[in-house]
Amino acid sequence: MRKILLSNDDGVHAPGLKALHDALVGQARIRVVAPDRDRSGASNSLTLSRPLMLSAMDNGFYSVDGTPADCVYLGVNGIWDEKPDIVISGINHGANLGDDVLYSGTVAAAMEGRSLGMSAIAMSLCGKTHFETAGRVAASLVGASETLALPPRSLLNVNVPDLPWSEIRGFRVTRQGHRGPAGAPIAVHDPRGRTRYWIALAGEGIDDGDDTDFAAVAAGYVSITPLMTDLTSHTARHDVEQWLEALT
Repeated sequence: MRKILLSNDDGVHAPGLKALHDALVGQARIRVVAPDRDRSGASNSLTLSRPLMLSAMDNGFYSVDGTPADCVYLGVNGIWDEKPDIVISGINHGANLGDDVLYSGTVAAAMEGRSLGMSAIAMSLCGKTHFETAGRVAASLVGASETLALPPRSLLNVNVPDLPWSEIRGFRVTRQGHRGPAGAPIAVHDPRGRTRYWIALAGEGIDDGDDTDFAAVAAGYVSITPLMTDLTSHTARHDVEQWLEALT
């Protein structure tokens, strides 16, 4: 039986994490290691300034007082004798479409698993209602994952429309769309009259063509986007070389 490590960025008590566990528990041996609180937006950060606390919970899950990447690092490396076959992160409470992946702790947890040599999937529900639907999608993908061959340093980013299973129209392989800039920070005042700021919501999709993750979800399809941990812009290397030559 396959060994699966589950994590997330919404925290160890999040209903999406439980839904993911419940959907997969019959398919594999599962270990859950997740942040002790909501760490949405933590991206790929690791905690390097202090040691981490790993705590066993009554339900068999483990919580960590750190980031999603911390959790996967501990879950894969050295805490238990057996390493997982696959890391699955989620189910996130909300979409991770387009440029969201740069900030997402959900995607970062999967990316950490991929960086440590594991197959990895990031799962997000584009809403907060139909976690059972996203769980069924995860179970379908895990059931077929042994036959999937991805290039090195690749992982899957999966976004599920917030619909009942009966209304899901199918699956689409997509590319990342892109958002416009976020709005201005929102100023508020604390009880002492000091100004503080909320980060504004992400910008609207400006590249949402038919082959994007935005378009697939809007049309009722599960979006599956292959991502790479290699961020090199290979097409720009020649331009940079020419620019450097012009400086000398």
